[in-house]
Formats: sequence, C-alpha cells, structure tokens
Amino acid sequence: MITKNSTITVDDVKSNPRVRYYIELADKSLEALGYTEHGFRHVGWVSYQAGRILRELGYDDRLAQLAEIAGYLHDIGNAINRVNHEVSGALLAYDILKDMGMPYEEIGKIIGAIGTHHEASGYPVSEVSAALILADKADVHRTRVRNTDNISMDIHDRVNYAAISRDIIVDPDSRQISYDIQIDTNIAPVLEFFEIFLDRTIMAKKAASVLGCEFHLIINNAKLL
Repeated sequence: MITKNSTITVDDVKSNPRVRYYIELADKSLEALGYTEHGFRHVGWVSYQAGRILRELGYDDRLAQLAEIAGYLHDIGNAINRVNHEVSGALLAYDILKDMGMPYEEIGKIIGAIGTHHEASGYPVSEVSAALILADKADVHRTRVRNTDNISMDIHDRVNYAAISRDIIVDPDSRQISYDIQIDTNIAPVLEFFEIFLDRTIMAKKAASVLGCEFHLIINNAKLL
C-alpha cells in the first residue's frame, strides 16, 4: 500500500500484482475468443506512446505520466468481458488506484480515458483520453498475431501480420500527428487495412484535434489522409 498523496508512477502500477494478474487474465480471455495479442507487449507499447505524445507536444509531465498509467491499464476490463471492456476496465482501475493511494482528481482523468478509448462507444474527452486513443489505435503490427496459420482466414490477423512497422510521428512545431505504417501488400492489400481500421482512424483524427493537432495517415510512404 502506498500512502495517500504520494505520486503514483507507471512503474508502481506495473509492479502491482493485481494489475499483472488482470492483464494476464484479459489476454488469456481474448486469446480464447480468437483476438490478437492484448498482453504486456501491447499495453507496454501503448503506455509508452501515450506519455510520449503528450511530452512531445509540451504538456505537463505529470499529465503524461497519467496517460502512461491509463495506457497500461486500458484493457484490463477484458478480464471480465470483451463487451463494454472499457467501462469495466475503468471500474477495475478505480479500485486499484484508490487502494494505491492515488488522489481522486488523478484517478478521474485516468478512468475517464480508459472508459472512452474503445471505438465502438468512445470519444476523446480530455488530453489523457486523446493520447490513449492515439497510442492504442496505432498498434497494428505482426507481433500481435498469435497464429500465423490463420492469416488466410481472418482479416484482423492478416492485416496485423502484413504490418511490418508502425510509428507515431509527433511534430510539435506544425502540430501534426501522423501514423506511419508499412504494410506488406503481398500479405494484405491496403484496402483491407481500411476495412477494419476505418473507425479507429476516424477516432484518431478526433483525438489529434483535441490536442490541437492535424492527423495524417501514411501507408507505405504515401499520405492517404
């Protein structure tokens, strides 16, 4: 237990056994349902990118730390159910962070971001929320594919496996945020990317706007948005 009003960092959250258990359980549940990887690799990458986005845009470092924490916790609701996992995840995060002694003002920013990150029902409602959305929706990559034998039958596995690299480019001077993605079109055509990622791309554009930025999508060195 961490005393009240102490500064909770993402490293504190990562070392919390409850957090580790829920992330493991969430990923196992999604594996059983046939989803791509949502474990420590995914949440670690999202956490880092969410904090980086706010730092590079000049936001306060503590706000960036809250985005890192939100990124690390954003998918734990999948331990309960994929449906409405953003809401159940926010409630789980509330209990964990409250027990760790985090002030309610900071908890509110984190659970608000977690509760609004899913494209089916979410919307960027704050800077932390926007950073989480931008980080989460960019993680299309072949390392997320669990079974490469399935790529011919499952479009999500195929598009993720076709994604050789992805990066989030932040230009604070021109206030532009770009997804730079390289896709092996021998595995999946670019059109299939839009088939499953259009909603996520639209949400990322809205999130960039909340941060006062334009959003661009670059695939195979061609600017498509």
